[in-house]
Amino acid sequence: MKSERVKRENKYKGWQIFRDTKPPFGWRAYHRASRERIDCLNFQPFSLAFDMEVHRINQLLQPKEAKPGTLGMLIKRYRASPRFQKRAPRTRAEYQMVFNWLKPIEDTPLERFTRGFVAKIRDKAEQAHKFRFANKVRSVLSLIFSWGMEYEYVSQNPVEHVGIAERPKDLPDANRPWTDAEREMVLATLPSHMLLPVSLMMFYGLDPQDALALPRSAVTEAGINTRRNKTGQPVYFPLLRPVSDALKSAVKHDASTLCANSLGRSWTYNGFSTNWHRFKRELEKENKIQPGLTLKGLRHTVGTILAEIGYDHGSIALILGHATEAMAKHYSRRADLTKKAEATMNNLEAEMDIRRTKVVKLNT
Repeated sequence: MKSERVKRENKYKGWQIFRDTKPPFGWRAYHRASRERIDCLNFQPFSLAFDMEVHRINQLLQPKEAKPGTLGMLIKRYRASPRFQKRAPRTRAEYQMVFNWLKPIEDTPLERFTRGFVAKIRDKAEQAHKFRFANKVRSVLSLIFSWGMEYEYVSQNPVEHVGIAERPKDLPDANRPWTDAEREMVLATLPSHMLLPVSLMMFYGLDPQDALALPRSAVTEAGINTRRNKTGQPVYFPLLRPVSDALKSAVKHDASTLCANSLGRSWTYNGFSTNWHRFKRELEKENKIQPGLTLKGLRHTVGTILAEIGYDHGSIALILGHATEAMAKHYSRRADLTKKAEATMNNLEAEMDIRRTKVVKLNT
């Protein structure tokens, strides 16, 4: 719906106030950050009553002072610490989502945080937003209590012996590895402006946001030199032939990033994700790929393939830019299970063939 935007004074900072240019030509006003709305029928925009309502809502939305000895105080001090400030923007945003969810209990005294109390918080998070968010809440609580112990705000970490929320058994694997056939099908049918970013994800295991944000200056004739945005871990890749070919066929553009959309502008993550989901749906309809392909699954693919051909945890962590070897161990376990299952089934097949042969001989 088209609207007439209004020039804002300082007292309306943070507010969106506009009048529709189509019938019924009504006014609308809402606070951008909180999405809190004002009923413009009862409070005529720019009237004294309207200004008083804006002021009332602004006051309600002002962050209140954290009470000493409470969860809110611990969160506030952690957010102001160098530890938090050094985290990548994406990581800080993920933590902030948890802090926002915890706001209703931020006045809770720290001594109330026992193992049982944390377990109840985890369960409530799972009921509200499912198991992944529950485990994120548990992880962030553990992190801030561990930090608090260092600075003697708390004497113990009550999260230490609280288990994770269990993954539903019927839930498909998140970000599963792609099959060889799926990778080849996607490469063969991708639009030209999507080929380079997907190639960076597929052959180097770059996170989608890292691949899209990769600056042009990161690429030289020798290879690609960059670092993971989330962990800050440096990663270096020689220029592999499929990526070199994708670079040569990429759309010419003047964007600061290596990858650009069909208009020659830097991709946004949401823009690329929208194009990817549209492209993926068409392949699924034609039964050319199986459901469940994700861009993040390409990192799992690279990690799993490296584990399958025998690389150790440290090498896999180095290539994928992991700060620890935890995920590399996950890929190795998956690869080991695949190898053991394949070897076991081959032996089973051989044994069954032997037994069938014996039966045939007895019956002849």
